[in-house]
Amino acid sequence: MELSGPNISQTIERNIAMELVRVTEAAALSAARHMGLGDKNLVDQEAVAAMRYVLDHIAMDGVVVIGEGEKDEAPMLYIGERIGDGSPPHVDIAVDPIDGTSLCAKGLPGAISAVALSERGTMHCPQRFYYMDKIVTGPEARDYIDINAPVAMNLKAIAAATGRKVTEVTVVVLDRPRHDRLLAEIRAAGARVKLISDGDVAAALEAAMPDREIDVLMGIGGTPEAVLSAAAILCLGGAIQCKAWPRNEEERKAAEEAGEDVDKVYRTEDLVSGSEIFFAATGVSSGDLLKGVRYFRGGAQTNSVAMRNKSGTIRWIESCHNFGRLDKLSDIDLH
Repeated sequence: MELSGPNISQTIERNIAMELVRVTEAAALSAARHMGLGDKNLVDQEAVAAMRYVLDHIAMDGVVVIGEGEKDEAPMLYIGERIGDGSPPHVDIAVDPIDGTSLCAKGLPGAISAVALSERGTMHCPQRFYYMDKIVTGPEARDYIDINAPVAMNLKAIAAATGRKVTEVTVVVLDRPRHDRLLAEIRAAGARVKLISDGDVAAALEAAMPDREIDVLMGIGGTPEAVLSAAAILCLGGAIQCKAWPRNEEERKAAEEAGEDVDKVYRTEDLVSGSEIFFAATGVSSGDLLKGVRYFRGGAQTNSVAMRNKSGTIRWIESCHNFGRLDKLSDIDLH
């Protein structure tokens, strides 16, 4: 059925990416109050409430396609939830109120709030798998990676594409026992390794950005995070490839019985296929990608990034928030 009213292309020049920054800023401000207090569910709960409140005030008819939280039963914006005021444009939304809830709860660096938006029906998340094996790199090497190839071959291809030696390539990997073999292969190839405890959305963004410390992300991470990352990667011109990673034989069998191809390689456009894609993220605790929330008397400062794939524009945004004035405008507590 054809939807009536202006489509996303007709209404886009109002710059939805900038409106999404308000969403991630609100989530970051609400969550940052609880940084280091040891309660990851409280961090998520506060971020979700703030994100939902601001999303509901945006002029759009949105459906949540990626709702982080189902994986660990944390508070969430649930899949299928309608968001916005119901007016056009008609869009899919992927949210991660806090990528790195444990980082924020423990007072560790690198937690961000992120949201992506694209035309209705263009975000595709393999629902049968909680985790996927991933490889992400930037524009220079995007056409030279192959998730089915040996690790050493991928690293040689990335090094050649970027005009460097393998020993000058840096790989970011989640620090998990499941990656012991992967780490051994990376080190045997001679590449540098950067281990992170959580937060593979921020790491994927860095891997896709030019002139950053990280050249490639490898390893197993969440399926929803793969789709959210894909939206940003399309804006950045990089590439992601991923494959299902069943946690056990029971999960593999259930997926196969449901008709899923467990061996399928999902490329960037398989995860997000729209021509109008927007992404925004705000730092919660300071990391390599974004600075975290910094409080000053009567307010706070935030650091965000906003992207649009059609224009290729990447905006880095420093915002100062006046709590005295915001308290009169908002029904949520940002401080």
